[in-house]
Amino acid sequence: MARPAFVFPQNFYCLEDDESDNNRLSVQNPTSLNNLRPSELEEFVKGVSFDLSDKELFCVEEQDLFDRVYSLVKEFACLSPGCKLNLVESLRSNLSVLLPTVDSLLRKNDSEEDECLLADRVASYRNAFKIYTFFLIHIVLIEESNSSSNNNTKVVASSRKKQLVSSWNWEPQRARILISVANSLEINLSLLFGSSDPDENYLSFIVRNAFLMFENAAVLKDSETKDALTRIIGTCSTKYHYAAQSCASILHLVHKYDFAVSHLADAVAWAEKKYTDGSMASSLIREIGRTAPKDYVKDTVGAENVGRFLVELADRMPKLVSTNVGLLIPHFGGESYKMRNALVGVLGKLVMKAFDDAEVEVSSKSIRLRTKQAMLEILLERCRDVSAYTRSRVLQVWAELCEEHSVSIGMWNEVAEVAAGRLEDKSAIVRKSALNLLIMMLQHNPFGPQLRAASFEATLEQYKKKLDDLKPKAQPTSVLDGLSSCDEASNDDGEVLNVGEGMNKEHDGSLTDSCLPHEEDMTIQMDDSVPDFGNLEQTRTLVASLEAGLRFSNCVSATMPILVQLMASSSATDVENTILLLMRCRQFQIDGSEACLRKMLPLVFSQDKSIYEAVENAFITIYVRKNPEETAKNLSNLAIDSNIGDLASLEFLIGALMSKGDLTSSTLSALWDLFCFNIAGTTAEQSRGALSILCMAAKTSNSVLSSHLQDIIDIGFGRWAKVEPLLARTACVALQRLSEEDKKKLLSTNGSRVFSILESLVTGFWLPEHVWYAAADRAIATIYTIYPYPDKMAADLVKKSLSSVFDCSGGDELQNGSSNVLTTVQVTKLSRLFFVVSHVALNQLVYIESWVRKIQKDKAKREKMVIEDKSDCTDKTGPQKDNGINAELGLAASEDALLDTLSERAEKEIVSGGSREKNLIGHCMPFLSKLCRNYNLMQKYPELQASGMLALCRFMIIDADFCDANLQLLFTVVENAPSETVRSNCTVALGDLAVRFPNLLEPWTEHMYARLRDPSVSVRKNAVLVLSHLILNDMMKVKGYINEMAICLDDEDERISNLAKLFFHELSKKGSNPIYNLLPDILGKLSSQNLKEESFCSIMQFLIASIKKDKQMEALVEKLCNRFCGVTDIRLYEYISYCLSQLSYTDKSMRKLIELFKTYEHALSEDSVMDNFRTIINKGKKFAKPELKSCIEEFEEKLNKFHIERKEQELTAKNAQSHQQKVDSMESITVAQKEEEEIDESETTEDSEVTDPSTEVQTECSPSEPACSESESNSHAPSEVTDSAIDESEVQSPTSRTRGSLHRLCP
Repeated sequence: MARPAFVFPQNFYCLEDDESDNNRLSVQNPTSLNNLRPSELEEFVKGVSFDLSDKELFCVEEQDLFDRVYSLVKEFACLSPGCKLNLVESLRSNLSVLLPTVDSLLRKNDSEEDECLLADRVASYRNAFKIYTFFLIHIVLIEESNSSSNNNTKVVASSRKKQLVSSWNWEPQRARILISVANSLEINLSLLFGSSDPDENYLSFIVRNAFLMFENAAVLKDSETKDALTRIIGTCSTKYHYAAQSCASILHLVHKYDFAVSHLADAVAWAEKKYTDGSMASSLIREIGRTAPKDYVKDTVGAENVGRFLVELADRMPKLVSTNVGLLIPHFGGESYKMRNALVGVLGKLVMKAFDDAEVEVSSKSIRLRTKQAMLEILLERCRDVSAYTRSRVLQVWAELCEEHSVSIGMWNEVAEVAAGRLEDKSAIVRKSALNLLIMMLQHNPFGPQLRAASFEATLEQYKKKLDDLKPKAQPTSVLDGLSSCDEASNDDGEVLNVGEGMNKEHDGSLTDSCLPHEEDMTIQMDDSVPDFGNLEQTRTLVASLEAGLRFSNCVSATMPILVQLMASSSATDVENTILLLMRCRQFQIDGSEACLRKMLPLVFSQDKSIYEAVENAFITIYVRKNPEETAKNLSNLAIDSNIGDLASLEFLIGALMSKGDLTSSTLSALWDLFCFNIAGTTAEQSRGALSILCMAAKTSNSVLSSHLQDIIDIGFGRWAKVEPLLARTACVALQRLSEEDKKKLLSTNGSRVFSILESLVTGFWLPEHVWYAAADRAIATIYTIYPYPDKMAADLVKKSLSSVFDCSGGDELQNGSSNVLTTVQVTKLSRLFFVVSHVALNQLVYIESWVRKIQKDKAKREKMVIEDKSDCTDKTGPQKDNGINAELGLAASEDALLDTLSERAEKEIVSGGSREKNLIGHCMPFLSKLCRNYNLMQKYPELQASGMLALCRFMIIDADFCDANLQLLFTVVENAPSETVRSNCTVALGDLAVRFPNLLEPWTEHMYARLRDPSVSVRKNAVLVLSHLILNDMMKVKGYINEMAICLDDEDERISNLAKLFFHELSKKGSNPIYNLLPDILGKLSSQNLKEESFCSIMQFLIASIKKDKQMEALVEKLCNRFCGVTDIRLYEYISYCLSQLSYTDKSMRKLIELFKTYEHALSEDSVMDNFRTIINKGKKFAKPELKSCIEEFEEKLNKFHIERKEQELTAKNAQSHQQKVDSMESITVAQKEEEEIDESETTEDSEVTDPSTEVQTECSPSEPACSESESNSHAPSEVTDSAIDESEVQSPTSRTRGSLHRLCP
């Protein structure tokens, strides 16, 4: 008898409610497990397991066993781990055994068994198959639900519970269950279900629950479970034609769960591979293509997931996706950049993988190549996408293509030019991708391991000659056509074959190893006998490849100026990737890369740690090598070619390397060998460079120089100093860096010799003029550093310098004025005298201040020791009372005052020598002042003016009285000196004077700001630096001249503009942002100056952008609106309204603007003002809430209304004014006519013989009319005058009267 069929219920518990239908298997008598004790429950489970294993496989359809299994599955979560394991294993093993027996049904059918019995047996197998699947799937669902709830509510469990949980390892059981279900789907189920496809009820249950498990990220982490689910989805969708429902579920999951994207792609790809049926993948692509592009604009998460899904499909099934990619192309025109990003990734995957099938017919191969080329062109076009994210993604795809060698030589340079152009993109992520693309292109370039343009040109020239020799033997063809034949040097799918025969494969290692300098020039060495590359076509291909390589080298070389700018970018990623690109360029010997890399050195002072680390790593990689001799040469050459800023950066780096131990002792020994000429081929410049590096290292570790003191003296001041003059200066620096012990050792052994050398260096003439000043500077500083009594030796230096100029022992000649002296001395010697005297005086001042600091430091130490002694002796109260009295009497303060008095007296002695009479330096000062006032002489000798003004500034820094007396002279020179060097030096000196004597310089503040308008770039730059230093360090108050600094924001020189921007950026960080208070004043000053509108707008835009606080923005709205009051200048209206339009608005500030309408309503007639207010309204609408938005709309209507009314009023006023002018003109003409008539009548009655003057007037005033005849009647004269006056102008009437009156006076 056939048992009731099992039908999958809507949910698990519906099995208990389905009692009405007797044809369906349902639960009749469920067992309540809550009433059972643990032992009874265990026996109950064992009984069920025994029945399942002992009876027939389809025994589960028996009502009693079915009810018991249902009861256990229903309360599965409450079972012990052992019971769970027994139940699961029983059900799963029965299902696994059931599957092979299905095939035996066919064999039994072949025998002569009763068909009715066979039908019943098949029905029983089908029921058991469904029941086992149903219960196992629900066990998985129940256990997963239980585990997820346990994860959400983590409670500290007891040790017993932990042990129980650990004994139940669920994940392997889950994987076995799902694998059994997957295996059951892959057998021939048509024997069970009677058709090729199982019934809808079964497939719906399986697929629905499989997709439900795809929503659990924890389940998908288990590879076996994920693979089983993949097989289930793929089999049901493809084998059993359940694709339509599966596609809908897949797309739903893809839109909702990002973690399921790759796993769903695996399922689709598995189905296509297993059953060679891509219908499901094609349906998914078709459905995505049908979706309106605007739908993805709203669903950004869904768009991103769908895009990832498409890329995963293209990666797994490139050929199938390539045939359906046309359905996706319309999404390139959509607004969702995430979909465009995905399509770009899809095209990249297809180019890499869809066209690599070698076994293709020739006709289809050409079609595939054209398709690939079309995809590459689309990728090139997408580099100009409106979205920065898409542009960045395209460049990333190109980098992947270059890495996979999927870009042909013919397109290589197009990609390189696009990447070079994107380096100037406004978006940082695009610039980063462009830099990475160029790095990848260099690393995987098909042209060889070096890309020096000169080598390419030489090789290309030789092969062109070879090609010309081969041309007569074959048909002549253009060399440029060889680019098209480059495909011969590529594989069948257009992939590049390295023309350099794999020469750059060895350079695919790490960047550290690849940046090693090339001992030999790794170029394609071509002798006169060019190697025979082959026939004409092969030679043409090589020539075309060399031309492409040369073009690529030039393209990368042309980006060097842009890379220098990127190293100054505010984005750390720009700087880091630029450094990496330059290192790669140096590896491939790109022209200009070495010079650009040196410009990264100042970045070591960056506050961004990542930038500093990038510079340090690059420095170590490039210059610090494993070979000590090579490292020494690299560092020496770097020091030789560096400027002052680079040397400071290099010193910082060397100090950091010394601290970390990266500069080894063997490297230091190699530097000493280089300095001492112990290495063959060492030049004097390299020796100086090595000593410079050692001096930098000595700043961190004083012991570096102690072992070679004699070498420093012998080589630094010996014969090599004449070969390399700067070597003596470097030796002086080395002496200054000696430790205290080394200084004592030097004084005891070679003291007299060293000081005699230093003296000869200052007073002698064996150094060139351009080197002497730098060497003398260091020599005098060295004397003050290591000599026990430097003032005595400095006095001898001054006397000898004076004697060399005037050939005398004293300064008597200085009192006689400058006119007689200058006729007998050399300008060069006099310039040197001024330098020595002023530099000695300045070093003496520094020497005094250093001693004052030492005394203060010793005093602080003594006080600290006294305090510590007091704390140890707490029982002695007497000394404490005495110290308290001393403190009250101010004895400690008197000591400080005494020290200040002594230091002031010592500073005065520099000039006066401790008496009223001046010493030698004091006599030089008035002489120098008189000399600098002789403008004619200074203009005749500009080098004397430079030295003299520098000395004058130094003396002014030393003595306040001398400074006060010569300030006017200094400002006169700084404004009128023809030499920009003199003006620059004086500008820098003004900063020092402002620090030293702020009260004296305070009245001259306006003149200091005036240096910002100097025509010289260097002067303006120094002025910006000086004023920035003074203001930011609170040494000068920001006064009403700050507008001069604001003008520098738009300076024509980029360096000055950047310095001004940096100044205002730092100023905005001080306190509550002083720019907020200065902005109205700057606005007023700039509007009164003759600035271009573009300059004004850019300046104010930058300043307003530095104000971030909402309260300050609200206050600025009120301040700017009030500035409209009492203003009649239209240009000022435009400027104020522009500033208002640049503010950031909030609800409060917008309401404040609306409230202050009366202050600016009179300015709304101007179109430009109205445009600025429209900009404000558009800003407000973006953030406004509904209430404020309605107010803004009313405000907009009000503005438009007043604008139209004001325009009409102005037009009416202009018309009225012009009409009034016409009326006044007519009235004046009428009055003039009446006066003329009265005059004519009176003259006629008085004397009839007198000639009518008005006739003469008419003749003279109207020369264009015919002359009046003498017989003409006098009565016609007045009418002629009136007509003439009306025709010409109102001015002629008074003229006529004047002439008439003059005629009346004639006798």
